[in-house]
Amino acid sequence: MRGAWYSLRVWGAVLLAAVVAGVTVRAAAGPEPTVEALKAKLSGTSIGDRPHLCLEIAQLRLTETDTDYAASDYEKGQAALVDVVAFTELARDYSIQSRKHQKQTEIAVRGMARKLTDVMHSLPNDAKAPLQDAITHLQRVRDDLLLAMFPKGAK
Repeated sequence: MRGAWYSLRVWGAVLLAAVVAGVTVRAAAGPEPTVEALKAKLSGTSIGDRPHLCLEIAQLRLTETDTDYAASDYEKGQAALVDVVAFTELARDYSIQSRKHQKQTEIAVRGMARKLTDVMHSLPNDAKAPLQDAITHLQRVRDDLLLAMFPKGAK
């Protein structure tokens, strides 16, 4: 009986240490960066690192778009949607210019287009047009990236 109690205390201590370590690591990581902070950081970043930063901004704005549209705040959602399109286009331009992160950029943009399609299917018909336009833009961004990665006639 004494052995089981001792084992329970040891596991409790291990669990407590793990929780404390997890909280400490989470606190050390700090809060997630804001869109404004990421935009400010963009100009000081090398061209090869800008696609990732632009995609991070677009992802944050996509989350805001989803939240705003779910709350039926279409005007605010459209403002965030404009940033999603603009920063995915910037990510495309920087990745093609630097010849870096093209595949990761294309995959991220594909995921964003899929998310916007999901959001669009949950809306009434009169609110779908801006989302459809954004999806069309994202498809063009993907096409440009694929063409840069796999040019026609190249063997």
